[in-house]
Amino acid sequence: MLTLTLRNLERDGLVSRTVHATVPPKVEYELTPVARELHETLLRLTDWAERHRVHIAESRAAYDTEHAREPADA
Repeated sequence: MLTLTLRNLERDGLVSRTVHATVPPKVEYELTPVARELHETLLRLTDWAERHRVHIAESRAAYDTEHAREPADA
């Protein structure tokens, strides 16, 4: 499963694969610049989500409270 995942990431251009002609064979994987950019973006997204989680939870609770009184077919 790991090999399949790594091959798909390589196919998507997110990792580069280097095979070293040694015994036993050695394979190294490295993130590509595109993957590093994606990683930075995901870090910013998770940081945003963490900073706003209380607001989101409060908004959901307020919405649920307000809409709990509405008929189901509304």
